[in-house]
Amino acid sequence: MKKENRPVLIGIGSIQQKDSFKKLDEALILMDKAVKNALNDVGNKKIKNYIDVIQTPKGFWRYRDPGKWIATNNQISNIQTTVSKIGVLQQSLINSVCKKISNGEIRCGIIVGGEARYKLLKSIIEKKEFEETLLINNPDYYIKAKEDLQTSIEEKELGSMAVGYYSIIESSFRAQSIRKFDEHHKKIAETYEKFSEIASKNMSGWIDEPFKWNEIIENSDKNPVLAFPYNKRHCTSWNVNQAAALIICSENIADELNIESDKRTYLIGSSENNHMISTIQRPNLSESKGLLMASKFILDICKKHNLNVKLFDLYSCFPVAVQLFAKALGIKDLKNATVTGGMSFAGGPLNSYVLNSTVKLIEELRKGKYKEGIVTGVSGMMTKQSFALWSQNPYDGFCFYDATNEASKVEKPIKISEKTSGEGKIIGYTVLKKDNEDTAIMVVEDNNNERYLVKTSDVNIVNSMTSKEWVNRKVTFKENILTS
Repeated sequence: MKKENRPVLIGIGSIQQKDSFKKLDEALILMDKAVKNALNDVGNKKIKNYIDVIQTPKGFWRYRDPGKWIATNNQISNIQTTVSKIGVLQQSLINSVCKKISNGEIRCGIIVGGEARYKLLKSIIEKKEFEETLLINNPDYYIKAKEDLQTSIEEKELGSMAVGYYSIIESSFRAQSIRKFDEHHKKIAETYEKFSEIASKNMSGWIDEPFKWNEIIENSDKNPVLAFPYNKRHCTSWNVNQAAALIICSENIADELNIESDKRTYLIGSSENNHMISTIQRPNLSESKGLLMASKFILDICKKHNLNVKLFDLYSCFPVAVQLFAKALGIKDLKNATVTGGMSFAGGPLNSYVLNSTVKLIEELRKGKYKEGIVTGVSGMMTKQSFALWSQNPYDGFCFYDATNEASKVEKPIKISEKTSGEGKIIGYTVLKKDNEDTAIMVVEDNNNERYLVKTSDVNIVNSMTSKEWVNRKVTFKENILTS
């Protein structure tokens, strides 16, 4: 790669608001303020003359093209805009900008995302009307995933909320671990206690006071069970007002603008796995070949340059995501797996958290104690995964790997059976509210290697499933209802 085309991050900005409804901004204004902060962080107003693209991951908001509005509001002209839907990795927007800079297609790009669910929540609490700015013009590019994130049978039994899917993945991971049933859950709670401590000390974190492990593992009115073994405090918190922005340009532009070396951070390794298999059809519910391929790419770069990375932010929508990334990267102490405090406590704005965690990681790198750090990301039900290795040193410049094709060759979806009765082995399960009833949802595999979603609302079985391990048990079922 030519040095002049080497992508370098030179500006970061973020914003968080917690106040009354009237004093809170909508997502568009939050994103605009994050961009303004990033522009100021660059330290040279001339950077606006070089910005060619603005890329935005779609949130809960309804704006068609926030990028054009933000560009106009910041006197940035001739901008090409992209909005990516949920189902597209947030890291892929960063990678896209870096690839285009490396290829000489653009000079500089902004990636910005944000959410204002807290303002929406406050409008309900304070009985106020919440209206977003109307933006009806389409972006230049609109990117969406090629396939659905879940099958129709999964959506019927588990709904569209991610917690049920992740809790099933968690049960599979738990059964394959060396820890006992209760010990596994306690370890998660102890890890999240540490996360909450980090978040409470993070000026950009959502919570003010940390939680003890027992306040996380024990359900209560403020911490209800969402899908066993996950309570509310295990899960991402998206009712936040947060936004973040990154500015990446070519090394040549950074030189022209006299950007100081300590303000330059390099994405020296980035990898993605976009091979999509629905949760129920994965050969191993709690393992992804593509994730392992993508992590190996990053670990190989670390090995090549003798990097001993100590700074991480592992995507933390749910605990099993943290555990799977930690396992892939060989991280033993999960209590140091986040710089933000995690999505449960620092805040998990829908489809833009990776931008927030990247900003926080860059802030830590700039302090000088660490030279490298890794940020991971997820899209869907642990469906797609990403890794980003950031460094204050450029090394070989931007290196990228997409594991999708290789992963698709070795990891094939398991068939969902057309039958509704039979017998098999439970390979993952959860317990959640369904039609106001505690219901166990199980992924069952038969001797023909076909899969089923089986359920039961039998109180004794449901209670047993939340007190001891049921993964690997042999069961029978009729019309997809557990019989024994």
